[in-house]
Amino acid sequence: MQIREATIHDAEGIAKVHVDSWRTTYKGIIPEEFLNNLSYAQRTELWINNIKKTDSFVVLAENTAGEIIGFADCWKRETNTIPDSGDLTSIYILDEYQGQGVGKELLKRLFFRFNSLGYQKIFVDVLEDNKTRYFYEYYGAHLSKSVQIKIGGKILNELIYEWDNVDEVLARLTKTN
Repeated sequence: MQIREATIHDAEGIAKVHVDSWRTTYKGIIPEEFLNNLSYAQRTELWINNIKKTDSFVVLAENTAGEIIGFADCWKRETNTIPDSGDLTSIYILDEYQGQGVGKELLKRLFFRFNSLGYQKIFVDVLEDNKTRYFYEYYGAHLSKSVQIKIGGKILNELIYEWDNVDEVLARLTKTN
């Protein structure tokens, strides 16, 4: 497995992982019709734009065949007015590669980025029924609040987690198991 920063040329592969991951991760959480209507082409455009943004940081994971199997990104959302803070905006990994350390490596790259920017407080939003929240909790994120959002016509609980010390998270991520 290789972790590297994404380029525009990776947008299509990232979009495929994004759509396929949503369809497996959110099955039974988000309405099936919404998931079935996700578009690789629309997500490719989204990722071209995300990668082009100067304040965005997108990394990806490739398997030994050079295929994109996961990605993560971070930036500071416009709604985030907390000084010295940033937002982990996504980590998605194809279902068959989950539980193999890919998420940890992607998270580590994001936290190295946060550290280089001098951020201390990091936020991540996760749907309450998404088991990924336990991954964030394992690496020290704590629940700060819950809000309701609507996706595909369904009201869902979204949990806002935060980390208060980037150095502590990096120490945990770089510790040998």
